[in-house]
Amino acid sequence: MSNSIEENKPDLKVDETPISPIERRNSLEKHLQHRPDVQDLKNRNILYDSNAAPSLQAKQHELERQQQSDSLRKHLEKRPERDELVERNILPDSNAAPALQASQKALQKQMRADSLDQKIQHRPKPEDLIKEGILETEEDPTRA
Repeated sequence: MSNSIEENKPDLKVDETPISPIERRNSLEKHLQHRPDVQDLKNRNILYDSNAAPSLQAKQHELERQQQSDSLRKHLEKRPERDELVERNILPDSNAAPALQASQKALQKQMRADSLDQKIQHRPKPEDLIKEGILETEEDPTRA
């Protein structure tokens, strides 16, 4: 059984032929021509955009992240409660799902408009208001 495993191994050999100095130089020049510029490396967060010594850049980056984290934590602690935001009309006073809140608001607006239309249709006529003493004759809006 061990003979069959050894027979299936590919014959791997290391190429030890020397590379001429010209080929090596051409290869190096080709790689240097396609090398990304410094700004591209900074944009891809491979190099840090800093004037600090390279040995200190990692610590500087870590410190900046910690400062941002502390600032965010401080602002989150000062964030107003939901009740206060509802009271200031920043958040809607609704327990409906956010996807339904727009429909709920449109429905409430339509209901309010319908209620106003109904009240306008049933409001007393100016003559009735004059008879009841609420309006005086010279205040009659129908008289021009």
